[in-house]
Amino acid sequence: MTNEDERIKTAAEFIKKSKYLVSFTGAGVSVESGVPAFRGEGGLWTQYDPKVLDIDYFVKYPEKSWPVIIEIFYQYMGKAKPNAAHLILAKWEKKSLLKKIITQNIDNLHYEAGNRNIVEFHGNTRNLICLNCGKVYKVDKKLLENIPPRCSACQSILKPDFVFFGEAIPVEAYSDSIQAAQKCDVLIVIGTTGEVMPANLIPELAKNNGARVIEINPRISEHTQAVTDVFLPMKATEAMIALDEAIYSSSAE
Repeated sequence: MTNEDERIKTAAEFIKKSKYLVSFTGAGVSVESGVPAFRGEGGLWTQYDPKVLDIDYFVKYPEKSWPVIIEIFYQYMGKAKPNAAHLILAKWEKKSLLKKIITQNIDNLHYEAGNRNIVEFHGNTRNLICLNCGKVYKVDKKLLENIPPRCSACQSILKPDFVFFGEAIPVEAYSDSIQAAQKCDVLIVIGTTGEVMPANLIPELAKNNGARVIEINPRISEHTQAVTDVFLPMKATEAMIALDEAIYSSSAE
């Protein structure tokens, strides 16, 4: 048995014995669906100016921000489909193995895969919200025909319902994440570097409350030395397929 096999086996045993399994996901879980990361080499911020997602800039120049938002989130990312890692997490939820996902991603792929116990820490691209009256709209092509889109109730500018630079994390999402981190006995961290505050505090909180931390990342992250019990230096799909096979093949024996 290789060292990788041993790590998979150990992680699978932690997961099988868990009473409250939570997954914490970042951009790395969606890369294999064709969704690029924002930061780093080849990231979106090497191609686009991040100021288009600064809340002050957006409020002042919505007609400049909105075309870029549509290009990135509704044309480019909108074509992405859930990959094996998303689908396995959805399977685990249906089997009552996985209790909750906390995701930093706004790409909706966990939702599309079938997960419903999701805390969308940074919001999502499914909805638009009026900056004035707070009315929420489901995104559709008609709504995006006129740029910038406006609220039918008060004619104010609509904004995608995810966190822009300069905005706070939604109170409910933050609270739900803290509760899940405190409650879990096993946390599986997938594809997050640990560089984004305050989301990067979640694994530390889980660890401090006694949880085992399994990390899936092709490269060492900020979490690896600090909180990780089992590190799987693999792509998200590769690791999740191996874990799923280890959990359910051994269960059938």
